[in-house]
Parts: sequence; structure tokens; C-alpha cells
Amino acid sequence: MQTPEMKFDLVQTGCHGGVEVVPVETTDHQCVLPRKTLPCGLPPVLPTLQEELEHYLTCPEQLPVHDVLRSQQFWPRERKPERLLSIGVCPVQTTIQVERNATTGQLLGYKEEYIPDTGKTANNSLSLRRPPGPASQDVKGNTGNYPFWPGGLDEPELEAVDGGVETAVVEFEKGLLTVPPGMKAGMTFETSGKTSHNADVINLADILAGGDDLDLGDSDEETEPQGKEKESAAKAPADSLTRSESLENLVQVEKSSAPVLPTPRPAEVKEQWAVKVDINQPVDDFYKRIPDMAYKWPFEPDIFQKQAILHLEKHESVFVAAHTSAGKTVVAEYAIALSLKHMTRTVYTSPIKALSNQKFRDFKTTFGDVGLVTGDVQLNQTAACLIMTTEILRSMLYNGSDVIRDLEWVIFDEVHYINDSERGVVWEEVLIMLPQHVNIILLSATVPNTMEFADWIGRIKRKKIYVISTLKRPVPLEHFLYTGNSNKTSNELFLIVDSKGQFVTQGYNKSVEAKKERASKSSQSFGPKGTRGGNPAQDKNVWLSLIDMVKKKDKLPMVAFTFSRKKIEENADKLSSVDLTTQSEKSEIHIFFHRCVSKLKPPDRNLPQIRNMEDILKRGLGIHHSGILPILKEVVEMLFQKGLVKILFATETFAMGVNMPARTVVFDSIRKHDGTKFRDLLPGEYIQMAGRAGRRGLDTTGTVIILCKGDVPEVSDLHSMMLGKPTKLESQFRLTYTMILNLLRVEQLRVEDMMKRSFSEFHAQKDATKHRDAIQQLAKKVKDIQEVECFMCSIDLENYFKSWKEYHDLRKKVQSVVLTHPAAIKALSAGRVVVIDNSSHRNTLGVVLQSSMGQNNDRIFTVLIVCEKHYSEAAQNDKHSAEASPILSRQLFQPEGPCWHDVVKVKGEEISVVTTKTLKVDPTKIINDVQKRQQLRFKDDPPGQSVSMTTQELLRLTEANLSGMSGLDPVKDLHLRDISLVEQFRSLQFLEENLRKYQCINCPKFEDHFHHVQKNMSIQAEYENLKYLLSDQSLTLLPEYEQRIKVLQDLNYIDANNAVQLKGRVACEISSNELMITELVFENALTDLHPTDIAALLSCMVFEQKKCSEPNLTDTLKKGHERILEIAERIGQLQRQHGMVVPVEDYKATFKIGIMEVVFEWARGMPFAEITDLTDVQEGIIVRCIQRLHETLRDVRNAARIIGDPVLFQKMEEASAMIKRDIVFAASLYTQ
Repeated sequence: MQTPEMKFDLVQTGCHGGVEVVPVETTDHQCVLPRKTLPCGLPPVLPTLQEELEHYLTCPEQLPVHDVLRSQQFWPRERKPERLLSIGVCPVQTTIQVERNATTGQLLGYKEEYIPDTGKTANNSLSLRRPPGPASQDVKGNTGNYPFWPGGLDEPELEAVDGGVETAVVEFEKGLLTVPPGMKAGMTFETSGKTSHNADVINLADILAGGDDLDLGDSDEETEPQGKEKESAAKAPADSLTRSESLENLVQVEKSSAPVLPTPRPAEVKEQWAVKVDINQPVDDFYKRIPDMAYKWPFEPDIFQKQAILHLEKHESVFVAAHTSAGKTVVAEYAIALSLKHMTRTVYTSPIKALSNQKFRDFKTTFGDVGLVTGDVQLNQTAACLIMTTEILRSMLYNGSDVIRDLEWVIFDEVHYINDSERGVVWEEVLIMLPQHVNIILLSATVPNTMEFADWIGRIKRKKIYVISTLKRPVPLEHFLYTGNSNKTSNELFLIVDSKGQFVTQGYNKSVEAKKERASKSSQSFGPKGTRGGNPAQDKNVWLSLIDMVKKKDKLPMVAFTFSRKKIEENADKLSSVDLTTQSEKSEIHIFFHRCVSKLKPPDRNLPQIRNMEDILKRGLGIHHSGILPILKEVVEMLFQKGLVKILFATETFAMGVNMPARTVVFDSIRKHDGTKFRDLLPGEYIQMAGRAGRRGLDTTGTVIILCKGDVPEVSDLHSMMLGKPTKLESQFRLTYTMILNLLRVEQLRVEDMMKRSFSEFHAQKDATKHRDAIQQLAKKVKDIQEVECFMCSIDLENYFKSWKEYHDLRKKVQSVVLTHPAAIKALSAGRVVVIDNSSHRNTLGVVLQSSMGQNNDRIFTVLIVCEKHYSEAAQNDKHSAEASPILSRQLFQPEGPCWHDVVKVKGEEISVVTTKTLKVDPTKIINDVQKRQQLRFKDDPPGQSVSMTTQELLRLTEANLSGMSGLDPVKDLHLRDISLVEQFRSLQFLEENLRKYQCINCPKFEDHFHHVQKNMSIQAEYENLKYLLSDQSLTLLPEYEQRIKVLQDLNYIDANNAVQLKGRVACEISSNELMITELVFENALTDLHPTDIAALLSCMVFEQKKCSEPNLTDTLKKGHERILEIAERIGQLQRQHGMVVPVEDYKATFKIGIMEVVFEWARGMPFAEITDLTDVQEGIIVRCIQRLHETLRDVRNAARIIGDPVLFQKMEEASAMIKRDIVFAASLYTQ
């Protein structure tokens, strides 16, 4: 059966020319296509398809290919310049709050509440209430952001921000600015002719003041005299009343005449921000007080750990100071666990990047939700616990990172690193900038001034800091001297400090005797004296005998601290015959080593250092110093933790932070070079390294051995090093251009406030509250000062007092300087007649008996003087005896009654005149005679002949020269040639002559009036001194701050009003050498260079090694380096011009070219194995410099983005990509 065919037809739908296919029934008649749905086809107003087709074919000039504009849609717009102004939508100012019954929760109604801080953003506010920024800036923030308000600083009130509207009086007629701040020109509105005050004109300020005594000019009937009387009557009270209290004081209640009893002054309460926690008291109810602990350990915490945990549970800040390996990390772990429990965040800071990587591995294993943020590595930045270096945290604080909002704890590990001269300032900046809601945990080795440091932090943050300090070691240490150098003497190990900390003198003496027995006669008789070093040729024998002894006594593993990278390499090479591992251990080391280096490229795996390290490790030895490749250092650390490295030769950095204890610690020497000179180890350094001895739970005692390769160290040096106090925490605060610019860009923060809160200003600022209270009391006294009512003294008494004080201060200063001169000391020998002028003896003649040195190297003179029989009682009765005489008189003192004598000790400043007269005396007899008669049984004996004759001679000289005696001329007689000293003498003579010309000295009551003025002036001086101490002028670093401000202004980083300019914003992006790099960017010194040249040139910003081989530079690099030195010369000269003490040559020397060739070839793609042949700089230092260079290139890239230089931006991207490769940027083993 055949199916019928379905037929279709075309139908034109609508009037737009669309066609559809529709089924139709079979018909015989033909239909004209296409069919139409409209009854009459398309409307005649529209063109038909045929017409459109014809027009399309016959008019080709109208096609879009000939007229491009016809192919685009275009709408003409009206010009409206106001569209250029970006006006954001005003945020919602209010919100609807629900009112409920506090007890039942019943809905009572709704109310509209004002929303504060709606207009605040990260670019204009320091408030935590401002909205968060973009998610990409959560961690590191942005240099355009404001930091959050630092804790402890007083936030400005609204009135203070607005300029104090309530208290300020605006002068509309004078004092108005004509030039806007920050602009060079302005506009002045001058009135023609003379300005005259019209009585009919009303001052707008008077209307705004709202005074009731405003004359509107209504009363024309009053005569002029009446007006003047009214004006004078109204003016008197108006002048004495302030605007705020004038209304209240117009009506005064008459005070009663009853005497007002003084209110008892409350006892002074000293502010104490540091609280000492008693760790000797056991915490028996620990688990009752914390039933649900945030974290539990498989062991029982120590008492000091429990005390710290209790304070952490109360959200209080703690400072834990304990020895190495005592368990300080337990406190940090509990804080991290608390933040996880509270759903907040913790930041763990460390002084070095390697320690950050190790802590990341440890905490990642324990807690899981841990992130790492360093200069070149960012892992899991959204984690609850972030581990970073302190510099990263400082950058986050300045850049307003939103991570700070959620911070509950900041843990500062190795706080004693604040003593580092270069980086110690970072700790202080971070502690000052932390917001108030962040709690602080400080972990440190034992230091003697924990309370002082904690008090400083508590004072600047205004919160209590609980100090938990313990001197107890989990594993006590025993200290030995080792004098052996062969198999026969390998047992010469002498205990000098036992496990109880007692110095064993007997052991020291035995070590000295053992050395003497081996010493040859020639070495005892000849050669330099003192402690002598050992013979380098004997080093191998010393180490072999030591290792043999340590193996026999089962004291491995051992860490050998050596303070020279070169010496470490030599020691490892000399011990090529030592093999301390078994076959199974060798196999384990081989497998682990190759698994770690397998991630490197094949050429890098065959580096000489890697091959050499594998051979050393298989024999159980290890090397750890800054010249080793970072990945190899991590391999050594991990193998040491596993117990496969038996002897580790390391520098001091190995002792920092990481818990890698050994059974024995050996000191190759107790002397080190600190960058400037060789010196003995400080107690803190020795304790830090020695603390690595003793493994908790494995060893009963730790063994510390000092090698005596040469002579045995002095007992005093050993005693002070081993048992002395560790180094105090001292401020290393200094100003940097980055700090100044970061604070200047925020109007509400001042650099002066940062300086005030630094640890260096702690002692000067800690009494600020007491000073403020005292200044309020003194202000009342100053207000109540009454002037002297005397027509003679009121003329010039105050000026006389100022000149008199200047004279006495200058005379005291000059006398103290002159009398220390050798010629003056020679003149003041026994027998010299002098005039004494002090509080007890006024212009009294005496004779010098002897001179000696007193405390503080002050010269003291013993002088026999003439006096009254009972002069001491007379001096007590004189009410002004302790004060200097107001009248300058050379008239000598003459006893009124019987002449007597006394022997007194005076300082040089108390000798007013060194006369030209000398007497022949016997000092010893006189002193002995006077001392004898001071005894009770010889009290009534008559004076000896020598005393009597000298006293009579002095009396005769006094009577013959009552008007004064001539003294030795400092120039002619003492032969002083110091021009400034001679000028001071001339000034002294001028002041003395000038004092006799004042009129007030003729007043009959002059002395009483003088002492009255003296009292008033002392109150004013004390008031001014307290004002000075509370002002910014008292800051030690203020002069340097002003100098740096002038440098920044001259370089156009800030303007005359200290507003940060574009160059200043760019400098904020740079982490180091900000001035140099910013100048290079703005002078286009980098834009025209190839990326490889840029990377090579900028390497001089990060390379610090002083001595290395000379690089072979291209012409481009030589010109670039000369350009850098020219800019450095200009900056250095500018700094010197403004008074900074940095020498120009020293500043230029900081830009070293040692690895410029290495970086150039590395950026061009040369393998690492080949670039190590270009220089003698060790591999580890090359890697570290290139890693730091990558951070610098990234800073310059950000600077190019700010100034809008796409060419430089692209070149910086290319340079970063060129150097970021292979072994230099191999991932840390701790992060995998």
C-alpha cells in the first residue's frame, strides 16, 4: 500500500517579508507563489521585495563597503562636562531596628537608628567599621589603603577633627589665608582706600557669638560720654570671662569667709602595666578552671605553661621568657587552637624565612588549617593561622590588610631578635601599629629586663602584659673544657660548670696544668703573652681525638658551632676519614637525599655542592651555614632530626628557634667577628647556642664542650660568658624614609607619635601622666604668682635675675673646665691660696692641701679655710644660706669673733678665684692634726703649730685684701689657647660688669625681693621644663626626623605642607633602598634597558657581601652602575647638607656589584652550575640574593603601574619571569 504524498507551500507572513513552510491540500489549480497571509499583500507604504532588490542592485554606492559609517549604529550625544565628575550614590544613613521586651522577647515596635561611619572607606578611614576592600587585597592590602587605628593611641574626637568648632573663635577680619595650602599662588581681596570702621556696620562674628551686649544703633539720644561710660562698664567683666563660662560667672554667690580646709591628697598610684606571674605556685585546679581545653597534649604541661594558658583563656597578653627547649611553643600552639575554636585568626611571626618554613610544617601537621606568607611564597592565605616574617606583618599593617580585622593573637617568636641593629626596628613598628583588639604573645630567651620591656608594651597598648619567666632548664647543662689533641690525650675533659650552675675552679686549674705539661719550653719562654690561639695544622688531630672521646662516652649526636663559613668547610674536608653511620643508615640517607633532589632539573642535581654534601651526609656529618643551598640546608635539618646526622658543623643561625636539640654542643672557639671587630661571645649568645645540648626525655644532662686549641681562656672571661647576665633587650628604633612616608600619607597619624611610643623613648615618656598632673598643679601656682611691689625692683629685677643666673651657670661651667686643665692642676698644688664660694662659705680664703679624683672622675680639692668658731650653727640659722648670694661681691669673708679653721673638700666649680699667692705648708701634718681633734677624747686639744700658723697667715691675707684678691689670668698665667674658652671668660667678665649697672641692687630690701623673684622664676622654669618634656621637642630623634623631612621635600617626595606626592607614593611601594629605586624610575634610567640588564643592575640593591671577586661587566651595565653612583652621590650630598651623619662614600658603598654578572647571565638562561664559576660567592648567598631581587623587581613593577609606565611594567614582568626558575626558586621541603 502506497502512502499519500504530503505537499507543502510557502506563505508570506506579516508585513516584514517573513516566509514559512505550511502543509497544503492537493489541488488542481496553480497558485502564485508566495502565498500571503494579508488579504491585499504588503501595504503600499512599504517597498516591495522586488523594489528593494532592484534598489540594492542598481545603487552600489550605498552599500556599507563604500561608506563604513552606514554599517554602524551611531547616536549623536550632547556635550555634558559634568558627567566627568564621579558622584557616588549616597549610602543609606539609617536602618530599622526592632524593639523587643528584654525579658519575654515580645515585639514592641520599630525605630529608625542612625548608621555611623557610612561614608568611610579604606582610602579615607582608619576605623575597623569601614567596609572591606577587594578579595585580592585581603592579605597584603594596598599601599593606597589607610592602616587601622593603632591600639593605645587616643582616637581624635569629632570636635578635634573638625578643628574644635566649639572653642575656636574665627577672625573674619584678619588672619585669613590668601594662598590655599599646597598651591603656589592665591587671590587677595583688597579694598580701595583706607579701611574705616563704620558704626552702622555690624560684625558677623558678633552676631554668631550671640552676645547680649550687641549695640544695634537704636539709641541715638545717648550722648557720647554716656556711651563711653557704658562701654567701659561692660568691658571689664567681658575681658575676664571666657565665652563658655561668661553666663555662669555673671551671677556670683558671695563666698563665706570660713577657712577652707585643704583636701587630703590621694596617695600616688604608680601605673604598672607589666604583671609578674608567680610560676612557683602550682596550679592544682587547672582542669577545673578550664574543663574544655582548646588543645590537649600527650604530656602534662609545666607550671609556667599552665599559667600562660590560664591567661590566654582570659584573652590576656603574655610575655613568656624561658631557656631554649623549655617548651615555649606550647603557649603558641594553645593560642592557635583557641583561635580555631573562636573562629578567629592568628599570625605567627618569626625573624627569618627558614624558621617560618619549619614552623609551617610543624603547625600544618598539628592543626591543618595553616597558611604561609613570605616574600615569594603564598600558601593557603585564607587559613586561620598565618605564618610569616615580621616584615610581612609590618607591610600588612601599613597597607590596611583586612586580615587584621579577624586577628585575635599575634605571636612574636624569638623576641630577643629586637636587639638586631638592622631589623630590630621592625618589631617596634609592628608592636606600635597593632590595633587594640589584637592580643600579643611574646616568646623569648631569658633576658634580664623582661618586666621593663613588658611595661613598655603595656603602656603603649594600654593593656596588662603578664610576664612568665623561668630560669629552669628541662635538661640541666654541664660545661667542660677539652684540651686533648691526640689519642693519648683524648680523655682530657674537665668540668668547669656543674649541672647546678656552680663554677668548678678545680676543673679549670686541672685544664691549665694539662696544657702546661704538653707545652714545650720554647713556647713557655717566647712568643706573645696572653691567650694564644691554636696551630691550624693541629685542628684535624683535635677534632679526631674529640670525636673518638664523644663516641666512647656515647655523647652523639653533636652540634659543633663554628663562627666562620670557610672554617666549617675546612673542618668537614679534614674529617674525610670519619665514618659514623651503619650500612642501613647509609641506605636510608641515600634514598631520602635523592628523593629530595629529584624535584630539581638533572643539571642542578650534579652541582658540586650537592655531590659533596651527599658524600658528607653518608658518613654521618653535616654542614649548615648561609652559603649552603636552601634545599640542602633543609635536607641536613631533616636528617639531623631523624638522628642520621651524627655531627653537624653549623653557624650561630642554627641555634635560632627550631627545636633541634642534640646530646652535645661543641664550641670551636669562644671568639667571633661581629661585623666590626673580634670579640668574646656575649652571655646571651653563648646560652642560646649551649641550650641546644640536652634532649628532653632522652638525656639526664646536656654536655657543652669548649675546645682549647691554644691556651685555656681566662677564668674571668669564662665566668662572665657562662654565668653572666644575658644581653638586655634594647631599642634599635630608627627612622626610615618608608616609615615617614607611610605615616605622612595618613593625616591622623603622626611620626612624632610613633617616636614617642618607641622603646628608646620609654623611660622619657613613662612619667608623662605624672608630668601632666604636676603641670596642672604648677599652672595654678603660676596663675597665683604675685609680682614684687617695689618701685625700684619692678624696673629691672627680673632682668637682673636672668643675667645673674646666666653668670653663675657660665662661671660654674668655665671653672669646671679650666680647673681640669693640666696647667691649672699644677697651679692648684699644695700651698696655693684660693677663694671658696659655695653655700656654706661665701668668698672665704683657704689654702689647698691636696687634690684627688672623686666619683665620676671629678677632681676633689682638700682645702684649709678660715671660719667662725661655730660657723655650722650660724649657717643653719640663715634662711638663705643654701642659696647663692644675689649680690656679686669680691669682699672677702672676715670672722667677726675668734678666728677658727676647718678642712673641707670642694669641687673645682666651688673655687671662685685661684690667687697668685702661695703659702709654705705641711699638708700631711695639717690634715692629721685636724682629723685627730675630730675624735672625742682629743676634741678640746689646741690646734698644732702648723695649723695655727697657716690659719693666722690666711687671716692676715684676708685683712690686708678685704676688697678681694687678684687671680691667675687664664691666658697669661695658665696659658690656655682654646678660643671658645677664652671667649667664655670675656663673656663672664662682661656679665659681671653688667650686673653692677642694674638699679634694683640699690633697694634696701633687695635680697628679700630677689629671693621672691627667684622662687617665682623657679616655678615658671619648672613649668616650662615640664611643658618641654611633654612636647615633641624633647624627642631624641626629632632633629633627624626634621632632617629627613627636608631631604624628602628637596627630592619632591612631599610638598611644603608634608603632603605625599607621586614620588612619595611610589617610594611607599619599595621595601628597601626606596630613594635610590624611586629616583631610577623617575629618571627613566631603566625604561630603555633590556630586562636582563635591569635585573643585573638592581642586584646591587640586595647584595651585601663586602669581599668577593671582581665581576666582568658589559658596557651597558658599567654605564648603569655609574648612573646609580651619580644618584647615590646626589642623595648622599643632600643628606649631608641637611645635617645627617651618613658619609657620602659609605652610602655609595652600599650598592655593591659583586653578583651583577651572575644575575645577568642567570637572566639570560645560563645554568646554575655554570654561573657559580663566574664568582667566588657561595651558592646559598647567590640564591638568597636572587630571591630578594625578585621581590625588588616586583616592587618596581608596582611602581611602574602607579606612574602609568606600561613599557617599564612589561619589562619588570619579563625580568621577574627570567630569573624565577630552576634551583633558585625550588619549593621548600617543609611546604611539600
